[in-house]
Amino acid sequence: MKKIKCISLLLLIVMAGSTSRAQFSGLKDKLLKVGTAQGAKALGVDKFLKQPAAITTSFEDVDRTGEKMPDFNANAKFQPLYLLPKNPEGGFVLCEGFYEMTNKSYCLKAGTFAPSKGDGYMFAPVLGSKEEVVVTVLKSAEKHPDVEQHDIQALLWAIIARTKFSDFNGTIKLTAVKLLTPKQLTQLEGGALGILPFDVMEKAKDQLPSGVKAVFEAENNIRQLVASGNYTYADMEKYAIIAGMATPRADVPSGIWTKHPDGYYVRYFPSGYSITKVQVYVPKELIADGTKLIYDAAGDIACPANTGSQRLAQTNEPLNANYSAKLVTVCNPK
Repeated sequence: MKKIKCISLLLLIVMAGSTSRAQFSGLKDKLLKVGTAQGAKALGVDKFLKQPAAITTSFEDVDRTGEKMPDFNANAKFQPLYLLPKNPEGGFVLCEGFYEMTNKSYCLKAGTFAPSKGDGYMFAPVLGSKEEVVVTVLKSAEKHPDVEQHDIQALLWAIIARTKFSDFNGTIKLTAVKLLTPKQLTQLEGGALGILPFDVMEKAKDQLPSGVKAVFEAENNIRQLVASGNYTYADMEKYAIIAGMATPRADVPSGIWTKHPDGYYVRYFPSGYSITKVQVYVPKELIADGTKLIYDAAGDIACPANTGSQRLAQTNEPLNANYSAKLVTVCNPK
């Protein structure tokens, strides 16, 4: 019965989307007539600005206890992480030693700079009102190798921008239906106003700190593109990725190790936003008593110390994997 209700609600949302777009131009004209301030109030912009972001993870969520500088175990030799035993619920069962994997990664913060060579990234969990939806997209993507990475990234940008599912059009809508459940699709209706008219946007931006304005504007531009149905990946990337680079923080150098809450160490080397090399160190004593330790990247974010750079969602999907290689360590997880 719950499933039927979810599907019925989803159909109503889709039907309502076309009606709301047909009425939007008239609403915009009315807002311009009554003035920007009243228009902002009518659309609930004040309330919108107080709502938390879809994903709230920031560097403040990084636990730096036990961190190690890049020269920690500098002479270590790394084995392919993707050769470790698969965990049935996702991820890999860890064994003692050093492992690495170059995997797909995704930008989770529009209107920011792409990773630069000196950026330091540390582990933080996926947090926010759309945490469940984002993690589901990443996990579902593993089961759908037919879905292109660009299509998944575009969907994630739409989610992060708080785009209503009723405004989804084109490939993004098809990708969402393939990777998410009907219940999760209805969850995308919450926490967003849709597309804000230009004058209302300008009024809203006046209420924001300078560092947040670019993100707010980028998200609105992405919502406009998604609703139009007439866009390319390059169009969306133009708004999501700012040209140039943020200034790296000297106290968080590239290659810094984070001590994961589960006790192992992890560090990140991004190549742009779509590729990240992850390295993991598992101390022998951590699993000496037979503890089963899992590395499941679908809930992990490589979080930049510089707030002007992009958060990078990690995945369990290796790139250019060599499955003919063999592990040197004898790995017998219990």
